[in-house]
Amino acid sequence: MNVLVTGTSRGIGLAIAQKFLAEGHRVWGVDLLPGAIEHPAYAHIQGDIREVTANVPDLAVLVNNAGTLEEADAIDVNLMGTMAFTERHIGSPALKSVLFVASSSARNGAEFPRYSASKAGLVGYMKNLALNLSRRGVTVNSVSPGGVITPANEHILQSPELYGAVKAETLLGKWAEPEEVADLVYYLSAVNRSITGEDILMDNGEQLKSNFIW
Repeated sequence: MNVLVTGTSRGIGLAIAQKFLAEGHRVWGVDLLPGAIEHPAYAHIQGDIREVTANVPDLAVLVNNAGTLEEADAIDVNLMGTMAFTERHIGSPALKSVLFVASSSARNGAEFPRYSASKAGLVGYMKNLALNLSRRGVTVNSVSPGGVITPANEHILQSPELYGAVKAETLLGKWAEPEEVADLVYYLSAVNRSITGEDILMDNGEQLKSNFIW
């Protein structure tokens, strides 16, 4: 299949692109940064999702992963930019799946306000798109990771005190690897045929953790 993934130069997006390549698919990646993948089945497009259009023939899978942690740009990039990018690419007759990488903060609002709002809005848009694309048999879902071991979280990962504190907030005492998120994205996008309109939480039990006092 021909697959389009945004935010492929590092972290979760890089792992997603590599997963699809490992499974034998052709991948087009979009990122503000230069490409980080050398593979005969990979093509890189350097640009802003708010502006760029990727001309992918017979596009079958669209994975919207690109985003920013910058509060000033969060709504414009994470929500409005992703919506606009999606609308420019879902006309493909070969389309089978659209997948959004949201965030656990879409459910609990635990991060910065505009970032949390942008991800919550993305989940709402995902559900709306699932309704609209269902007549074409296209599945639309989102994955909401909690803490993930990526360069964006390097300041936490390099601090034993901070990393210990965030791990203690989870039931499993850890954060996820990008490859774990990529595996779930791949299943929902390339294997799944009956799950649509769902936001799948992957947070190592952080939101479930509570201390029962009696």
